[in-house]
Amino acid sequence: MNILKLGLPKGSLEKPTMELFAKSGWRIKPASRNYFPEVDDPEISCSICRPQEMSRYVEDGLLDCGITGKDWILENQSDVEVIADLIYSKVSRRPTRWVIAVPGDSPIKCLEDLEGKIIATELVGYSTRFFQERGINVDIEFSWGATEAKVVSGLADAIVEVTETESTIRAHGLRVIYEMMTSNTQFIVNKKAWADPWKREKVENISILLQGALRAENIVGLKMNVPEESLETVIAALPSMNAPTIAPLYTKNWYSVETVISEHEVRDLVPRLLKVGAQGIVEYVLNKVIY
Repeated sequence: MNILKLGLPKGSLEKPTMELFAKSGWRIKPASRNYFPEVDDPEISCSICRPQEMSRYVEDGLLDCGITGKDWILENQSDVEVIADLIYSKVSRRPTRWVIAVPGDSPIKCLEDLEGKIIATELVGYSTRFFQERGINVDIEFSWGATEAKVVSGLADAIVEVTETESTIRAHGLRVIYEMMTSNTQFIVNKKAWADPWKREKVENISILLQGALRAENIVGLKMNVPEESLETVIAALPSMNAPTIAPLYTKNWYSVETVISEHEVRDLVPRLLKVGAQGIVEYVLNKVIY
């Protein structure tokens, strides 16, 4: 039997990734005290590893495909195929940002002021190349964690750190002087696996369903009954991904109207629809939206 070796990210993305796969149709059950969860698909074997290492394992063929951050692909300079952007996280759907930050009272105002300074970061490779390309000589030191504390305690002059809202950075009294890059979660595949017809089709099918589940996160279905004399007015009031679906009701001059809209539009739209003649309005959750 053909088997696709899938890598899942350990850490903060582990739970939301498994939830995304569940919504897409794959039930993944973490196995107690090991890194090989069970999945209800005999054609997939799963492994859990750190996002920082995922792209290397995929590039080397230890995994056929995996989910990791764009930042770690760039950090490792991994030669892999990027199949899809999967913008999701435990907190929000915003991409993360890698920024350069210094103490609030630091005289450092711009990149050039970092000449000869010590910078702490987990993103050593990318940061080294970043400053080399700009001809700025800095000492990049690897940080195992609590990177903000390094600069607060005077162990470094600046940090390169990942953030979404900058709240942790500001809480430590730091100031961002430069945004190096934005990053998001990506579904990647080994190039040899991508050239294999069976594995390519399997990866493409997984990608279609993962992206469909993500599209459905902030979209709902709306269904209602509308009398014939109100139909055109109701249709004109409906936002829609495409045209709404309309079907006549049995033995009545009424129609069933169904559409898909953004969740945030519902609270303002439903009262308007009632005013122009819609009845029996039903809102329902969508698992996937496939284009």
